[in-house]
Amino acid sequence: MADSQLFCVAEERSGHCAVVDGNFLYVWGGYVSIEDNEVYLPNDEIWTYDIDSGLWRMHLMEGELPTSMSGSCGACINGKLYVFGGYDDKGYSNRLYFVNLRTRDGTYVWKKITNFEGQPPTPRDKLSCWVYKDRLIYFGGYGCRRHNELQDCFDVHDASWEEQIFWGWHNDVHVFDTKTLTWFQPEIKGGVPPQARAAHTCAVLGNKGYIFGGRVLQTRMNDLHYLNLDTWTWSGRISINGESPKHRSWHTLTPIADDKLFLFGGLSADNIPLSDGWIHNTITNCWKQLIHLPNTRPRLWHTACLGKENEIMVFGGSKDDLLSLDTGHCNDLLIFQTQPYSLLRSCLDCIGKNAIILKSQISLLPPKLLQQVLKKITFWTAANHREEQRAQKDETENKYQWISSN
Repeated sequence: MADSQLFCVAEERSGHCAVVDGNFLYVWGGYVSIEDNEVYLPNDEIWTYDIDSGLWRMHLMEGELPTSMSGSCGACINGKLYVFGGYDDKGYSNRLYFVNLRTRDGTYVWKKITNFEGQPPTPRDKLSCWVYKDRLIYFGGYGCRRHNELQDCFDVHDASWEEQIFWGWHNDVHVFDTKTLTWFQPEIKGGVPPQARAAHTCAVLGNKGYIFGGRVLQTRMNDLHYLNLDTWTWSGRISINGESPKHRSWHTLTPIADDKLFLFGGLSADNIPLSDGWIHNTITNCWKQLIHLPNTRPRLWHTACLGKENEIMVFGGSKDDLLSLDTGHCNDLLIFQTQPYSLLRSCLDCIGKNAIILKSQISLLPPKLLQQVLKKITFWTAANHREEQRAQKDETENKYQWISSN
């Protein structure tokens, strides 16, 4: 098999879904721009990334396929990827689908959940989700409501008076219980809820569902709140000790410890794509900016998933301001290490990077360890190949820009 096939990568995209289950990162959906047109990625394709070997593979999907969409909310419970909402050529969605990722025969089959009890949220995209006790807990998003559905949780942006349809931002909470297949809206017992918003981000620590940033109207925010997922009480805006990250939307927030959250990227209030990373300590209520991250690789509307050793795997997104220059969609995988790797991982990486030097000794390893080493050799071979490809692409783009400017 040629290197170009063996070391292929999922296509560039933004507004997609990604989850980690076991040794694999799964990527579905999203869109890319082709000649100023938004093109949705195929709905019958799911890409898997083997965390150990670093290899991507595309799988065709079957069953009750969701429409090709962007801005859907994806989450994983017990090996099942649930996808809710999103936006396609026909408008906003409030449909819920799932697919079993732990398939034995390599076949991925979508199922649309129709036999539910209760009332689902109104159609929307760019919402976020907390996973807690086998429940999907959704907050916010941008979407549409009919006149008889207008409530205080909805901040109106635009309206079609003829059709009696209104568009705007939400700050309501909806729960889907995956065991009983029931939708319900919990009664919020107290606290001040966050302002309505979309393109925010959510993360769970213990029984607290955190939310940071997002956009409403022309305002981007940098406020941090949490919802107690047992008592249904809001914290109100959390007072921060010291410096805070910039106001932003289309960023990610990922739990990395029992008391820490990792914030990355997004689009700033002045429409600048961001590449900064911050860690929030929920005990001291302090943000700490990470100074070693590369500032030349901004991302927005990307995904960020936690790996096996607390590394953050950022995939896709855009490096440009999507609102004005929608051309910079990415497909490279950025990996941020948030703690020292285990001794075994460090040794495997060392062997993988120096496989040529150690070639005569590798075959002497015990079978189980040899299998791990061979995967790590593949990982670093693939990483080096992709880095060379990226460098060549950057050089070509720089030459084109120089020629265009002269």
